[in-house]
Amino acid sequence: MQMVREKFKIYLFRHGKTTFNRDGRFTGWMNSKLTAEGKKHAKGIAKQLRDKTFEVAIHTHLSRSKDTLKPTLKQHPECKIILEDDRMIERGYGELQGMTHDAFIKKNGKAKYDLIHRGYDAAAKGGESFANVEKRVRSFIKDLKKFMKKEKVSVAISAHGNSIRLFRKVMEKASRKDTVSWTIPYDKVFEYDV
Repeated sequence: MQMVREKFKIYLFRHGKTTFNRDGRFTGWMNSKLTAEGKKHAKGIAKQLRDKTFEVAIHTHLSRSKDTLKPTLKQHPECKIILEDDRMIERGYGELQGMTHDAFIKKNGKAKYDLIHRGYDAAAKGGESFANVEKRVRSFIKDLKKFMKKEKVSVAISAHGNSIRLFRKVMEKASRKDTVSWTIPYDKVFEYDV
């Protein structure tokens, strides 16, 4: 008789819209609160996950990640373990954190903005490139898969746009070109089997 391997699920989603997102600011590792629209995004994610089952939830230390997860956790009593892991934190923007995109463009030009914003190997001074983020996300995925198989659990992850971008790149075996072209919506759950 052939053994059927059990499948465990990853439910990955972006935090809801924040004040910095609304204002077009480089947020990075700064805390930025959810807007009223962002709170609706969080409720929408909870609605999408209502009929799913997971035993573990993961967030980063940033309030937008935690606050987006809260409505989902309210309807999942089976989720007994909540972990914090900053390998899924937003891309660090170094000295640009808090600056508006418009102010950066005015000072440095659109080409430089495009390079920093979507260039794979480019980083702001003191910040991270997509290549840097990919390294920590790969480490997270490797540990996550081991943990899920060992513990036999499904997982919900409240993360950030750029860490999700690199998570998708790794899990979907996507090209750099595709990865930098993606917009990560506030109201979508990405599902993966492990």
